[in-house]
Amino acid sequence: MEPVELFQEVLKLAVETNASDIVVKSHKPAFFRISGKLKPVDMDPISGEAVQGFIAATVPRNFQATWERDGQVDYAYSAEDVGRFRVNAFHQRGTASIVFRYIKSRPPTFEELSLDAAPLIKLAQSKDGILLVCGATGSGKSSTMAAMLNWINQNLDRHIVSIEDPIEYTFTDDKSVFEQREIGIDVPDFALAIRAVLRQNPDIILIGEMRDRETFETAISAAETGHLVFSTMHAATVQQSLTRLFEFFPPEQIVQARRQVSGALRGFICQKLIPALEGGGRYAAFEILVADTTVRNLLLEGHFDKIQQLLETGDEAGSQSFNKDLYRLIKAAKISKADGLRFSPNPQALDMNLKGIFIK
Repeated sequence: MEPVELFQEVLKLAVETNASDIVVKSHKPAFFRISGKLKPVDMDPISGEAVQGFIAATVPRNFQATWERDGQVDYAYSAEDVGRFRVNAFHQRGTASIVFRYIKSRPPTFEELSLDAAPLIKLAQSKDGILLVCGATGSGKSSTMAAMLNWINQNLDRHIVSIEDPIEYTFTDDKSVFEQREIGIDVPDFALAIRAVLRQNPDIILIGEMRDRETFETAISAAETGHLVFSTMHAATVQQSLTRLFEFFPPEQIVQARRQVSGALRGFICQKLIPALEGGGRYAAFEILVADTTVRNLLLEGHFDKIQQLLETGDEAGSQSFNKDLYRLIKAAKISKADGLRFSPNPQALDMNLKGIFIK
């Protein structure tokens, strides 16, 4: 069987079994990640020649030099009659490996993701500023952000420009107009796309990942000139997200950075995926920081230590801690108490809440 044909069958089976990721290592059978758990596929090992052959046949021409030079490459692959996948090909111990992420072509709705839509819709209606969706790899950040943009597309007239590496969800214009630019295909590199985006008359800018200081400074400039910026960060909690954000700046610029961030930030949305109590699948639990006047003053003055207390007590603006959302999911019988405690950043406090004890 030819490499592309072989992988076509593997990817088809992955979609049929509701796998989110496919891990392929030379001389091993494929592995599927289903509901967060990695499971081997009952198949013969995939040869190193087949893995190399698939990459050679599918890597876009623009990226061939990157693969040959760096030994790793990211690109998007569309399997006929199966679907679209984000591909990361790389070398390890002298052989090729591939990790696929299945990308559903149609962006999800809040209902399909079983999300509590109200706080996300409120943030999505921000006129300007920066919204950051945070979480570990595989926590559903891209899906949540896509659902928010999908709601905007159905309800608001906005010009939305995205910069992605590669494009994940594809949007069809409804009330909004989307321009989706893929690094390496539509524009040579991320820096060039970032510098050009403000000249493209966007209302909303989607930056696939907040990866460095230049990216964040461009996001701040966009926010300060009336644009709403969506992006993601790899951070597990609001506190970690704030730490990561200010690590972009040298110590001598922290005071100025606090002033800029306090003015531009509209909110953090941090999430974890928790196993469902019944029927498989997972539910998203959120920690949300809405940047109201109180939060902006805390950021401006550098009182980051008080942010967690604000999250725990909650407020009318809509901020909430992970424990508050885990409590909601447990009480709704969507997740187990054991899993709620396991994923909680403060399991003792959550256990007290479940016993009816709340400390203000």
